[in-house]
Amino acid sequence: MRQPLRGLRQSRLHFFFGFACLLLVYVFSDFDTVRAASSMKAVAVKSGLASAEASGLQTGNSGSDAENASADEPGTALTIYNQNFFVAREHVSLDLQPGVNEAHYTGVAAHLEPDSVILRDPKGRALQILEQNYRNDPVTQELLLSFYEGKTIDFLAGRKQDGNDIVLKGKVIRSGFVHTNYVNGYPQQASTQPIIEVDGVLRFGLPGQPIFPALSADSILKPTLNWQLQTNEPGKFDAEISYVSGGMTWQSDYNVVVQDGTAADVRSHTDLLDMVGWITMHNQSGKTFENARIKLLAGDVSKIQANTIGGMMYKAEARAMDQAVMAPPVQEKSFDEFHLYTLQRPTTLRDEETKQVEFVSANGIHAKRLLIYDGARMADYGYYNPEQIRNDVNYGTASNPKVWVMEEFKNADTNHLGIALPKGKLRFYRRDTDGHLEFVGENMIDHTPKDETIRVYTGNAFDVVGERKRTNYRVDTNGRWMDETFEIRLRNRKKEAVDVRAVEHLYRWTNWKIAEQSVGLQKKDAQTIEFPVTIAPNGEQVVTYTVHYSW
Repeated sequence: MRQPLRGLRQSRLHFFFGFACLLLVYVFSDFDTVRAASSMKAVAVKSGLASAEASGLQTGNSGSDAENASADEPGTALTIYNQNFFVAREHVSLDLQPGVNEAHYTGVAAHLEPDSVILRDPKGRALQILEQNYRNDPVTQELLLSFYEGKTIDFLAGRKQDGNDIVLKGKVIRSGFVHTNYVNGYPQQASTQPIIEVDGVLRFGLPGQPIFPALSADSILKPTLNWQLQTNEPGKFDAEISYVSGGMTWQSDYNVVVQDGTAADVRSHTDLLDMVGWITMHNQSGKTFENARIKLLAGDVSKIQANTIGGMMYKAEARAMDQAVMAPPVQEKSFDEFHLYTLQRPTTLRDEETKQVEFVSANGIHAKRLLIYDGARMADYGYYNPEQIRNDVNYGTASNPKVWVMEEFKNADTNHLGIALPKGKLRFYRRDTDGHLEFVGENMIDHTPKDETIRVYTGNAFDVVGERKRTNYRVDTNGRWMDETFEIRLRNRKKEAVDVRAVEHLYRWTNWKIAEQSVGLQKKDAQTIEFPVTIAPNGEQVVTYTVHYSW
């Protein structure tokens, strides 16, 4: 009996030993499989990075791949126009199920144009909007009262001496709420006086602070978009919403300091200017935009301004840009027929906030100071037609004594500028002998491209004056001709000589010729001539000329 038992024990030992070996082989083979899979995944990640680097997805590459990558980056992007509207691009998380889905977004601006809304999946998922509803009637006291018209609610009328509240019950007969009327996308608030019944007596006005039992089911606290959506790929994803809204604009302002010139500069009437340009953004959209990438578009964009909310979508996608050390806070580039100014750092733009950013700084701009005398005062005749101008004997005889002071400089690289300058206000300062900066004038400039000349009127000269009078007038209506002679006197009460340009407008008719002149002239256009003269210190210069018209 012992031999069979021994054989049985040995068989069992062989069986367990074989099973253990098989188990170890299985475990180690699975471990190798997992390790191989991990290695393959690592290789895939590395190869993906390598392919991304090879395709140009690095910062600073200017290929289309870099632009597309930047366009899909999460975050808020704004393009603000200087016509009191903007384009917003934000991201909203959606979790869609098969079939029709209800979705709500309460983060839109208060002056949204609903017909401009674009909702899409940046990754290309098909997203169908079956229905869109926009509500901009956030809860107010008057609106809540309207929900309780015909009902009785409590009113807090004050406090007793013991500290307990004085509560009155009143029936809301009329709430005083009037639905908002929109003009050019902006709400025009209106209301009437509420009527409350207290103890059987009607009274105009509220007897106290109304205490509402609860919000109604359809009350909203912020402007809200509601959608019914459908997609062929259910699941969670970040959708992108873009829309046009009013309530945000920007402007540019330039502070220009005129440097103290040398004696040679004074003689040549040239100035050296230091300029700092600021961009000022105004947010009255009813919404705060956190960490937004902001672009400012300069130019005259056609925007329909109607009595209803509506308009066109002007979309400018964000693009990747280099950010070198000491890069300017605002970067300029041309875009379509306009110019874009991009803030290089994301910033928070709060509702009802005014934010300023420096966008241009230049020193040593060479400018020419001009003295212009336009002696004919014709503003009173702005409604005249050509026949009236020719036939009115006294037209153009009134004299303007003021000599204009103007600064002229070229917006060029060689003049330390060379950037497209959006329209805005130029303020000029000059340093006094005590070192203090004094304001010496300001004016507006229009959108100015690179390499164009800017001429800005800054005020009138104090010590240089002009006088203009007509000395002869002859007309022959049958012969269809006319002669006029003018005398222009320019006086300089300064201690140094000045150059003045006397501008004359040959306004009587288009056919003319100068019959006589005392000094040289320059023809500026079809009906304008200039007499450049130099006036000695404390001196006077007289210019005379005769013009012959024929028709």
